[in-house]
Amino acid sequence: MSLEELNKLVETGETEASETAARALLAQGADPLEILDSLTKTMERVGNLFADLEIFLPEVMMAGEALTAVVNIVKPELQNTSGEPARGKVVIGVVKGDLHEIGKNIVKLMLETNGFEVKDLGYDVDPLDFIKAAEEMGADFIGASSLMTTTIPRQKEIIAFLKDKGLRDKYKVVIGGAPTSQMWADMIGADLYCEDANCAAAKMAAMLDEKTA
Repeated sequence: MSLEELNKLVETGETEASETAARALLAQGADPLEILDSLTKTMERVGNLFADLEIFLPEVMMAGEALTAVVNIVKPELQNTSGEPARGKVVIGVVKGDLHEIGKNIVKLMLETNGFEVKDLGYDVDPLDFIKAAEEMGADFIGASSLMTTTIPRQKEIIAFLKDKGLRDKYKVVIGGAPTSQMWADMIGADLYCEDANCAAAKMAAMLDEKTA
């Protein structure tokens, strides 16, 4: 069994076969972090296919169900890979108008595994709701995911609202998702761009270390 085969099974929504493949890969000694990182990229591809109308919502949902099944199998193996708790607080969600939360769910899992406290707002989240939740939680980070080019301006709106309310310096804004990039993060003034789920926890922990140094 190969990682490529698992990705194909998840992409096509074959849940039972995906579970079998995930167990086989773990038995072969595959790195659970590598499995999740690879699946994040697969789900970004699913999101792009949906945005381009090459597949439709039922197919996206089937892929999501297969991914969830695999994550449930891989998650227990992650507990042994976590480092020192970062103890940061994160509000995370998918921006307004975007319904693709698979990648965000993996990021949440990775953050929790690494000792972060995470408040998950789900998908289709209004910019002001990110800020309200961050205020209520006393968050260190606001994480905003977007999987469609048409919704990435919502990430910029979060930063604009923070500035309007005099709260910009209070939170680190982290962005990610298939259509995002370091260039986009620089353009909108985000504090951090994460290209995949695996790097999010490491980069955010490093940012906290710098803050307390």
